[in-house]
Amino acid sequence: VLDAAWSLGIRYFDAARSYGLAEQFLASWLRRNSISPNSMTVGSKWGYTYTADWQVNASVHEVKDHSLPVLQRQIKESRELLGDYLRLYQIHSATLESGVLDDPELLSELVRLRDGGLAIGLSLSGPNQSATLYKALEIEFGGSLLFSSVQATWNLLETSAGSALLAAKEAGLGIMIKEALANGRLTSRNEDSQFEEKRLILAQVASEQETTMDAISLAFVLAQSWVDIVLSGATTVDQLTSNLGALTLTFDERDMTKLSRLVEEPDIYWKTRSRLAWN
Repeated sequence: VLDAAWSLGIRYFDAARSYGLAEQFLASWLRRNSISPNSMTVGSKWGYTYTADWQVNASVHEVKDHSLPVLQRQIKESRELLGDYLRLYQIHSATLESGVLDDPELLSELVRLRDGGLAIGLSLSGPNQSATLYKALEIEFGGSLLFSSVQATWNLLETSAGSALLAAKEAGLGIMIKEALANGRLTSRNEDSQFEEKRLILAQVASEQETTMDAISLAFVLAQSWVDIVLSGATTVDQLTSNLGALTLTFDERDMTKLSRLVEEPDIYWKTRSRLAWN
């Protein structure tokens, strides 16, 4: 899949300390292919520790800890694996409740990393993404914002963070969208009877455009003027190829009106997401 992604022009790769051996695997692929660190960008994340030991049914898959010791341990681990490839380090699923944006010692360490040449970002999750992002936009050191990018959930079903993401874009942050396919809900794999009405709308637009449901869903996100990068999450070459069909699609007003009917209330969206299978 990585070989196909590279050949098809993808140049941003996203990992995290808690994604099993993702950093190790990505680093080995980059070095095996003699890819220059200057020809692409690797972003990773800190704040979660993987604990599942490769068991899908593990009682605890990862442990969240946004403390300074965890940052110091995980940045060392990430750099040992990724070296000069690591260009962006993100707080993994930052929330107001975790206090990560209010910890002066931790923020000072992030500033030190930033001033050393490492871009600092944050990823968001949950129905309060906007509040967390607005808080992040208030954090400045040395006359400039601490964060240079944000990675958030935004898709046909969950659009509540749109205004905050536009504000972040206007403030100079790079905007990355994750879960653009709503963890598979916006693909042909979703056979939930409660989603049937929305599935029919999505399938109709896809049929009219002679493409796939996932491509339509990704194209809708790419159509937003404030979006810079949309993460794919493909696990097969066929999925990746289907996803990339989004790059050639455009929508008229009629399409946008149809697709806007898929939007859910944030609380409903996140409750549904929490019930999805881990794998």
